[in-house]
Amino acid sequence: MKIITGIIVFFTLPSLLLFGFIYFKYNEELPQGISGKEADTLAYKMLEALDFEAFKKTVHLEWTFKKRRHYELDKLNNTCEVYWKANKVILDLDDYNQSKVFIHGFRNESEMAEELIAKALNYYNNDSFWVLAPYKIFDKGTVRELIKTTDNQDALLVTMASGDSYLWLLDDNYKPKAFKMWTSKLPIDGLEASWSDWKTTLNGAQIPTFHKFLFFGLEITDIKGTIN
Repeated sequence: MKIITGIIVFFTLPSLLLFGFIYFKYNEELPQGISGKEADTLAYKMLEALDFEAFKKTVHLEWTFKKRRHYELDKLNNTCEVYWKANKVILDLDDYNQSKVFIHGFRNESEMAEELIAKALNYYNNDSFWVLAPYKIFDKGTVRELIKTTDNQDALLVTMASGDSYLWLLDDNYKPKAFKMWTSKLPIDGLEASWSDWKTTLNGAQIPTFHKFLFFGLEITDIKGTIN
């Protein structure tokens, strides 16, 4: 019992200490701002800095998330092909039941297909957010608030229909450089992730290629965007 207890303490105590350090260093209360015209004006400036018009005209968008999963988004038909390992799932984003599954290139309609569709959808919801989040600030159900940071800079707090909130920090040209997160998936509120190394696709849409999040780096590669 002493040995078992010692092993448990050995592995859990450093993790608890690390979590405690991160919690007390980074945890923040959700700020309260002002919604309305001023917040929306800042939001439009942010979209203009990213050439939102070019993004809206983008029909086909590809990217690879952390060199693990590849995505081919068809905005016109609202579908996305998700590739990982030997799997390919063509997600129908209007009707998930119409999604198609391929394993090693062969169509699969077994019970496993349902599991892979659910996994692909979970991957897509998470990974696409790190690519498309700036373009979702006027999605249905979102609320925008103007926030004054501690250094008296304007920031944009966006609360999604899900209840998750993101505080966008902007550079002098109103381009996103980072956001802070208040989400149900994170145990610590107000964690910050960078939005940097932006790449402009051939049609002008701007996509970030790197995010620094605590001690981790999230890399976005193989970005392609076309209008046809």
